[in-house]
Amino acid sequence: MKLNERSLAFYATCDSPADNSGFLYKRGERHTAYHRRWFVLKGNMLFYFEERDSREPVGVIVLEGCNVELCDSTEGFAFAIHFGGTKSRTYVLAAESQAAMESWVKSLSRASFDYMRLVVRELEKQLQEMSQGLAGGCGGSLEPPGPWKPRERLPALPAVVPKENGCAVWNNALGADRPPDTSGGGGHDEEGSPRPPPLPPRRRVSNGEAASAGAAVAESPSTFCRLHQQYSREVARLRQDWQQRQRGPRP
Repeated sequence: MKLNERSLAFYATCDSPADNSGFLYKRGERHTAYHRRWFVLKGNMLFYFEERDSREPVGVIVLEGCNVELCDSTEGFAFAIHFGGTKSRTYVLAAESQAAMESWVKSLSRASFDYMRLVVRELEKQLQEMSQGLAGGCGGSLEPPGPWKPRERLPALPAVVPKENGCAVWNNALGADRPPDTSGGGGHDEEGSPRPPPLPPRRRVSNGEAASAGAAVAESPSTFCRLHQQYSREVARLRQDWQQRQRGPRP
């Protein structure tokens, strides 16, 4: 990966979360005086600024191939970042409190990719041991589950219910293709489910009945009046007889 000053400055000041940040005292390389700087740790890069609100970092320390350890210094709560090699520089930093020093030492020690690689290997080892332990407890090796088998599907209902003589036909049940039971009762099928009642036979209308029905419809309103008067007289006679029976025989 190719880096330049602009990309580093953008990464240092962008909104990405920082692993640690705060003020530290940094000892100069040529002069032993300490200068207060604002440090920001992002991944394996330790940026330091002159002030907290500075737009660009003064420098960056790549935390690869280094060791973080406590050191003796005129400043309290000091620690050093040592790099391997004869001509490598050692950075001496000092915190403002014991808690801040411990927090920075812990964060800087875990910032390198070598440390992350060790953590991943340790987790993989623990996972393998747990898998072997589960396999031994079950009395065999762990086998992947078999292929998923769908449940037995029920027969689909018809999209449109067929009709016979203006009524729906019970053909969505099991065994609907069998002829209907003409014994007169619904009964039960082989599985014990109630069987629907048989359908009534279709009645065919003869030509004579059709003609008489048409004639009845075509009759004039006078026929209805005549029938109404006849039945009215019959009802009146029956009502009169009933009233007489209620009164009892005359003395």
